[in-house]
Amino acid sequence: MATEQRPAREPAAELVPAAERGEHWWPVAAAIIVVAGLHVALPARYRVHPAWLLPVVLLVLLVVLVIGDPGRIDRQKAWLRIVTGAVIAVITLANLLAAVRLVVEILTNNKLFANQPGGLLAAGGVVWATNVIAFGLWYWDLDRGGAAARAHHPYRNPAFVFPEMQNSQYVPATWVPRFVDYLSLAFWTATAISPTDISAIRPWAKLLMMLEASCSIVLAALVIARAINVLLTPSGQAECRGPRPVCPGFSPALRSAA
Repeated sequence: MATEQRPAREPAAELVPAAERGEHWWPVAAAIIVVAGLHVALPARYRVHPAWLLPVVLLVLLVVLVIGDPGRIDRQKAWLRIVTGAVIAVITLANLLAAVRLVVEILTNNKLFANQPGGLLAAGGVVWATNVIAFGLWYWDLDRGGAAARAHHPYRNPAFVFPEMQNSQYVPATWVPRFVDYLSLAFWTATAISPTDISAIRPWAKLLMMLEASCSIVLAALVIARAINVLLTPSGQAECRGPRPVCPGFSPALRSAA
């Protein structure tokens, strides 16, 4: 028996009452608040200083967005798009700064977290998680003109093909990707290092996914390798260097012989 075909989905957007179009702010707001908390949790040398600056900037911009577009995200205003892009850019730049500092120290500082591999993994995990959220926000903001545009024209110029779009019999006719869908895309891109069940069909989307996967590979490889090195390096070995090494635990006679 032939599968019943659903009519073209573009007119289905009209089935949704105007008051119910668009997604709620709270998932995006929660993600931004989590990013602020993760940044504060970083070691001081990886944070933007003063420590309160980034959380305050993010929260102020978030309040501006919610006040400018209360309730559901459905107002197509240029200034709202600019502020949304500014929020994501601030998150991205702050995390990039932390990631660069961490990578540089891993490559140049032999005493980095010398006795605290757990601290190294925690710092790397915070940077990695923030990176996933940042890319999820970029995907969410750029696909189909942003959340507000999707509320009015949900099927116009998609950059990603979600499984729900190919299996429409399992979802409502009015299904539209929301922030959690883009966060899932960012998470699986960072972990699977390859497209999963969501496909990019626009060049910019493919390049953005490639960039995220590359960042994830470099960060994870360096952090994990350094943590393993710390675990396998005997305590005090870093001090046994130079023409006359003085190593903890060596007897005076052996030191003289050295």
